[in-house]
Amino acid sequence: MSTTPVYERRPTGPRYHDFLARHAQVLSIAAFFLLMVVLFSLNTGAFLSQGNLLNLLRQSAPLIIVAVAMTFVITTGGIDLSVGSTVALINALVAIALQAGVPWPLAVLAMLVLGALVGLVQGWFVAREGIPAFIVTLAGLSILRGVALLLTQGFSIPIASDNWFVQIGRGWFLGLPFPAILAVLVMAAGALVLSSTRFGRYVTAIGANAEAARRAGIGVQGVTMAVYVLTGTAAALAGIVIAARLGSGSSNAAVGFELDVIAAVVLGGTSLMGGRGSILGTCLGALTIAVIGNGLILAHISPFFTQIVTGLIILAAIWLNTKVFRGGRRR
Repeated sequence: MSTTPVYERRPTGPRYHDFLARHAQVLSIAAFFLLMVVLFSLNTGAFLSQGNLLNLLRQSAPLIIVAVAMTFVITTGGIDLSVGSTVALINALVAIALQAGVPWPLAVLAMLVLGALVGLVQGWFVAREGIPAFIVTLAGLSILRGVALLLTQGFSIPIASDNWFVQIGRGWFLGLPFPAILAVLVMAAGALVLSSTRFGRYVTAIGANAEAARRAGIGVQGVTMAVYVLTGTAAALAGIVIAARLGSGSSNAAVGFELDVIAAVVLGGTSLMGGRGSILGTCLGALTIAVIGNGLILAHISPFFTQIVTGLIILAAIWLNTKVFRGGRRR
C-alpha cells in the first residue's frame, strides 16, 4: 500500500467571498470612479489632458486632506460639520497675518495651532460634556463663519504674489503640484495610523461600541477629543492651501465644503454609524467627487444644474455601494 501523502485542493470560494464582503464598498467606489473617468474622457476630449489632470489633483487636495481626518471622526460615530467654516476662518486669518507682515512660516504654524485648538474645544464639548457632535459642530459652523465675516467685513484679503507662501498652493515638486504631494502624505499617514496603530484600533473600537471600549480600558474621551483635533488641524491646512492657491483669503471660502467632505467619506465605505472606516475608500470618494465636478464643467453643463447632477450621482453611488456591501455580507 502506497504511503505517498495525498494533498487535497481546498476550495477558494469561501475565501474569495470573504474578501469581497470585507472590501465590497472600496471595490465598488473604485469601479464607480473608473466609470466616471471613462464617461467624461469619452464625452470631453480635454478631460484626460495632462494640464487638466494636474489641475484636478491640485483642486482636490484640500478635500482629500480634510476627508482623511473626517474618516477618523465618522469612524468613532461622530461628525464634524464645522470644517468648511474652519477652512474659511483660517483662509481669512492667514491672509490678514501675511498682510500685517508676519513671516509666512510663523503664520502657517499659528494657523495650524489655531485649527487644532478649534478642534480641541469642540472635542471637549462632545467628549467631556456629552453634547451630540452634530449640535456642537453645527454651532461651530455658524460661529466660525461669523468670526471670519466679522474680521474681513465680507471682503477678500489679497496676498502678495512674491511671498513664498503662495508656493504652498501653486508650487511644483517632482513634476506634481505641491498640494497633491501634501494630500498624498496625509493620505499615507492616515492609512498607516488607522490600520496599523493602537490609536487607529481605539478609534474603530469606540465607533463599534463606546461602552465596551471604555470597559476594556480605552480612554474614550481622550481619543474622541483627539479625532476632532485632527479635523481642525486638517481644515486649517486646507485653508492655508486654498489661500496660497488663490492668492487671497476670504470668509466666503469653502461654502458647502463640509458636505463634500462627508460625502467623500461615506462614498468610500466609512459607516455613518461608526466602527468601520477606510482611508483608501475615502480618497477614492474624494477623487470621484472632484472628477464629477470637473467633468460636468468640461461638458459645458450649466453651473445651476451641476449641483443637481452631482447630488444625484453621489446618491446613486452611495445606494449602489450599500447594496453591494449588504450583498457581500450576506454571502
